[in-house]
Amino acid sequence: MRDLAGDLGVSRATLHRWVGSRDHLLSEILWAETSAVLDNVSYAGRGGDGVAEAIGAFVRTVNASSPFRAFLRREPERALRLLTTKASLVQSRTIEKVQALLSDEVAAGRLESPLPVADLAYLLVRVGESFIYTDAITGEEPDAEKALVAAKMLLRSR
Repeated sequence: MRDLAGDLGVSRATLHRWVGSRDHLLSEILWAETSAVLDNVSYAGRGGDGVAEAIGAFVRTVNASSPFRAFLRREPERALRLLTTKASLVQSRTIEKVQALLSDEVAAGRLESPLPVADLAYLLVRVGESFIYTDAITGEEPDAEKALVAAKMLLRSR
């Protein structure tokens, strides 16, 4: 925050008034990036397979992001707290976007949700997170293909 305040030519107090805490600023930056990725991988109009493909593409894109992977390696506890906890604005906004995508597909008759749409959206986001943060949680390599397979299983028609 000190470096950013210096770059902007303002005091740290002014910067904190503008953006709040470092965690809040990081959350907003992470959300801006997450939202942009979600907007670019949306495959609405193709039912469950399209939604699953969107989840897989999202996880693949995030896993390929060098700056994101560096942040996760450098500050794993902060990253997981900012991205995956109940207080996370990134997670709640991501769930809202996925819920809207699911709702559109259900309304168009291209998807039957096995759960209430809000619950399915939450579950799909958590599946994606599981295969993005695998290295921070279990030490294994993140794997977008596993996220895609899991999403397809959840979205399979009865």
